[in-house]
Amino acid sequence: MNRNRTLFMLPAALIVAATLVGVVLAQPQQPAADGEKEPPKKKAVPPIDTYMPVQTKEPFEKVMELDVAKKDEFDARQQELLQSRYDLSDRPSDVMMSGGRKAVQEGVRIRLPDGVTWEQLAEMTPQEIKEQDLFPMGLRPLPHAKHEVGGMVFPDQQIKAIREAEQRNLQRFDTEFDLPDHLTPEFPPPIFLTTRPDLGDVSQGKVLTIRNYFDLMHEILTPVQLEGLRLLLTPFPQQQFNPTSDRKVKEASLGVTCLDCHVNGHTNATFHLNPDTRPQSHRFRIDTVSLRGMFNQQIHGSKRSLRSVEDFTEFEQRTAYFDGDHVIAAKKGVHLPDRTSQVAMMAQMQNMFDFPPAPKLDEFGKLIPEKATELELKGQELFFGKARCAECHPAPFYLDDRMHDLHLERFYEPEEINGQKNIPDGPIKTFTLRGIKDSPPYWHDGRLMTLEDTVEMFNLVTQLHLTAEEKEALVAFLRCL
Repeated sequence: MNRNRTLFMLPAALIVAATLVGVVLAQPQQPAADGEKEPPKKKAVPPIDTYMPVQTKEPFEKVMELDVAKKDEFDARQQELLQSRYDLSDRPSDVMMSGGRKAVQEGVRIRLPDGVTWEQLAEMTPQEIKEQDLFPMGLRPLPHAKHEVGGMVFPDQQIKAIREAEQRNLQRFDTEFDLPDHLTPEFPPPIFLTTRPDLGDVSQGKVLTIRNYFDLMHEILTPVQLEGLRLLLTPFPQQQFNPTSDRKVKEASLGVTCLDCHVNGHTNATFHLNPDTRPQSHRFRIDTVSLRGMFNQQIHGSKRSLRSVEDFTEFEQRTAYFDGDHVIAAKKGVHLPDRTSQVAMMAQMQNMFDFPPAPKLDEFGKLIPEKATELELKGQELFFGKARCAECHPAPFYLDDRMHDLHLERFYEPEEINGQKNIPDGPIKTFTLRGIKDSPPYWHDGRLMTLEDTVEMFNLVTQLHLTAEEKEALVAFLRCL
């Protein structure tokens, strides 16, 4: 037989064979004869939790009515959890954030189990802490305010600013922002540009919006950069903010913008859930990171590990905006920016947001001795020495463009809390520490309220055995960055 003819006939033969197999498998099973065992029954397959439901079963008005009725219950559940884990009181330090409008909060806020101290925990092994269930709850993953649904949740100041400027509503009817204002970044944050360091803060104390960006920036940015900024300020549909009946805002919405979360190229502590993990209960809360210093970062997305800001910009709607579900995205109106005419301009603008000035640092990112206190210099010595911080956060930009895993599961048994199964975090990208005092709360899910909390966590889980004085010095140095 001709070789080509043989190759041509193979697929047909395979189709016939597959059809016959399907027919055989589809035949009803004969009942077992007397004395024979019944064939084992197949186990029920659990419902697939990878894709979100595309078709809503209830009308929008009914869904909203039920969500509104349950909102107080979910909010109370979250506040009870936060109060049990943290001291949320207003305790400002004498250090101001870079805009000079808000004080950095101080003090360890994580509540410890009864009868133990940080010093006692630091002397125990991970296994001992796990066996005695002594790992502080404030060091475990922090659930979303409504974890069963997830999605972006904006702080009140951002909601108010956008409503006044654009008459666009960022207020969800099913949940609300859960942290007090004093534990979030200053608002609005200052804007520093790599192209005009001579100008300092160019925000004029305002929130960048689609209504004012041109007036604020047209003599500072090029036309290409202005176009990138316009796109970053243009609302596009998102899972909870969209024109369909499957939304969590009262009125049909144009959506959200990149700078609704990354306000003024920084952050306002808006949170949502990572799009990369399934099922829903195993996803983790994501705290919005700052875009400052993006020009020097080579890895983006805490889990996706995208290798350029262009990649991140292009795929954000396919991932974070719609919970990593392209089916839902197609239904609700996904915007897929063109790589050459849109993404490149958006990326260029993001790469221009600079770190805030650090007057105590030299060009190598180290303290200038004449400008630093003895405590700050001691903190720097610890940072690059005993505390081992610089192994993941080297100067001058204090990041290493790598993913790291602290394996916190060594310290506790995973359990479900407020709808979240607190499984191990896995590898998470290193975040820059430049300007870190401006970006509370800390860690990828915002579980650490202050820099003092952050130092206590790393001292415990990496077994550094820092003294109280050394912890204080380390915090003092971090505030200089």
